[in-house]
Amino acid sequence: MLRATGIRKSFRAPDGRPVAVLGGIDVDVKAGELVVITGPSGSGKSTLLNVLGLLEDPDAGDVFYGDTRVSALSRSARSRARGRHIGFVFQSFLLLPSLTTLDNVLLAARYVGRTTRAVRARALELLAEVGMAERLGHYPPQLSGGEQQRVAFCRAVLNDPPVLLADEPTGNLDDANGRVILEQLRRRAGAGRAVVVVTHRHDVTDEATTVLSLDRGMIVRGPRSA
Repeated sequence: MLRATGIRKSFRAPDGRPVAVLGGIDVDVKAGELVVITGPSGSGKSTLLNVLGLLEDPDAGDVFYGDTRVSALSRSARSRARGRHIGFVFQSFLLLPSLTTLDNVLLAARYVGRTTRAVRARALELLAEVGMAERLGHYPPQLSGGEQQRVAFCRAVLNDPPVLLADEPTGNLDDANGRVILEQLRRRAGAGRAVVVVTHRHDVTDEATTVLSLDRGMIVRGPRSA
């Protein structure tokens, strides 16, 4: 469902030197798998997630959604492929401060042209499942970090994408709300979706079908089957 081969990515240091972030990464995520990516800060986890989600272009290597080599598509075609295939939970939330909780979630549907009563009902259902039913009319500045994270999660899964990419989706949550999101991740993998999570939390890692550990841009441990 999601495959990447030979992914390399470098950035420029302030002095102009190239700094390798990903040194040739292969990833293969099948339907029904919950893949967890771990590793120390600066190991390339978030960069890899951004490349898989077509938010950053690799210097080398290819990304496939199913049998389609999406990394070779035009920018507009990549954007359409991302909208159809990917739900992304960003570590920094990326909620629009001028929109309410509900409208931020519904942005995902508007992006792909799905603005129906059924979609709105599903958004309300998701927000209730993560304990945000009483915050529908609140704006992001009125929400805590943990509340914003739950809103961002609902936005990512509203369209029921075949692939869910999540960067520390429980990082700002207490244990109770973290378990709610973990159950949502498990449920999506159990329904045949491919789920890839960057996290430091052991409770998420314990639920993984595969664990990839990155260090200095290379996979140093994995895969591990649950």
